Amino acid sequence: MNAKTNSGTPPKIRQKPKKETIVNRLTCATLEGVNAKVIEVEATFTKGLPGFTVVGLASSDIQEAKERTKSALLTNDFIFPPLKITINLSPSDIKKSGTHFDLSLALLIALNKRSIDEEGLFVFGELGLDGKVKTSSMLFPLVLSLKEQGLIKRAIVPKEAIAYLSHISGVDFIAVDTLNEAIEILKSKNFKANVQAFSYEAESFVLNTIPYYFERKYESDFLDVKGQAVAKRASLISAAGMHNFLMEGNPGCGKSMIAKRIKDILPPLYEEEMLSIAKHQFLNGQTPNFKAIRPMRSPHHTATSASVFGGGSGQARIGEVALASKGILFFDEIPHFSKNILEALREPLQDKKVHIARVNAKIEYEADIMFVAAQNPCPCGNLLSKTKVCRCSEVEIKRYQNRLSDPFLDRIDIFVVMQEVQSTDKGDITSGQMHEEVLKAFKIQKQRGQQRLNGKLAEDEIEHYCLLSDDAVKVLEGAVARFGLSHRSIASVKKVGRTIADLNEHEKIEKKDLLEALSYRRRK
Repeated sequence: MNAKTNSGTPPKIRQKPKKETIVNRLTCATLEGVNAKVIEVEATFTKGLPGFTVVGLASSDIQEAKERTKSALLTNDFIFPPLKITINLSPSDIKKSGTHFDLSLALLIALNKRSIDEEGLFVFGELGLDGKVKTSSMLFPLVLSLKEQGLIKRAIVPKEAIAYLSHISGVDFIAVDTLNEAIEILKSKNFKANVQAFSYEAESFVLNTIPYYFERKYESDFLDVKGQAVAKRASLISAAGMHNFLMEGNPGCGKSMIAKRIKDILPPLYEEEMLSIAKHQFLNGQTPNFKAIRPMRSPHHTATSASVFGGGSGQARIGEVALASKGILFFDEIPHFSKNILEALREPLQDKKVHIARVNAKIEYEADIMFVAAQNPCPCGNLLSKTKVCRCSEVEIKRYQNRLSDPFLDRIDIFVVMQEVQSTDKGDITSGQMHEEVLKAFKIQKQRGQQRLNGKLAEDEIEHYCLLSDDAVKVLEGAVARFGLSHRSIASVKKVGRTIADLNEHEKIEKKDLLEALSYRRRK
């Protein structure tokens, strides 16, 4: 029989008060394609069999971080807590990878007796076994992507990463060299930035409050190109407006020489473009130099589709098209490239994006390229020669020329047939002189209020900026009726005409400007 109180009700059973479990948090991030996703690193310490577990779709390099973290703490006189340690990477449905999670894990364990929940503070760093904080190849793309999304204001980062992270303005960086330094910062809550912003050494000018950077370094000079006055003029126009450009001519007439020299006379860059170039280089495993020079990529015609556009069976890698973003993608001997590659190139030429679809992920890379290509007129190369005999049959020539489809060629703004080289030909213009013309046209475009250069204008922007004089309108109407120009071809002619008008300092596209633009149209 149970004991009862005088009132006849059973006694209440006293329960021990529950000890509140502290959940400490720090913020980190992981790359999903080229975009950063914010990851919350949570830690709990509970009584039980000592253990160390990381959950939340962590990759093998994060699982290995447990051993690096233990060693870094023990070698710096920290007692590893004899508790069951659970680290959760939230949200749990995103795959995480990268050695930059090490520092977050170590800080949460080292300060397990304190409450840590610093909102808006990101922590990045790989740990050496002695507690040294090291950088990783993912760090720059991560921080830049977070900054572009407006998600990061301050971050604890490795001191050795400051050489390139300081290029990213608008983020307060707290640089640390060792695990102990990071622990002291969290204990004292002294989150004052200790890194100065980077200042670019390139030449610059300011338009509409935006600084633009460029360099006058000409590895090869247009003065070395003998003759080819039409091709050099076309090169100037294509560079000034970032227009897609195709040269056709006999072997040895200077197609590749011209293509390699265009890179040095391209328009200036603003800070975001320079950082975007650097991000793609980091993703490719390169160390960028942060120079105000646009990239140039020239894959061989035997290159695979994956190497040109990016891809891979596991994690998708960046390709040549994305690496050429903000610069030149050059295809020499373009008819020898795979038909699949040429047709797939239509999308980035039109949309300025590369889409890679895999079972595990769908990734989008920026691919704002100026496309330059060179080709022979026939398989043997002598079709246009006045001194050499072409050895190709009509069927071979037709098959060779048909490798480039009309929809692909419709995306090329400027076509030039190269002249045959003469012994009396001389160089008549330097790269420096051409670069000055490009800078002049660039300033005119920006002062007009354009966000994009002429060759990259969208449909509505063409109508707004590519205004024609009355005489030019009549010329264009006649050309449409005579040549049956498509809507895309008309837009292309207007864009080229706008760049020629800028070089000639005309407010509207005049008749002379439009006639020259029509002269660069592809002849069918």
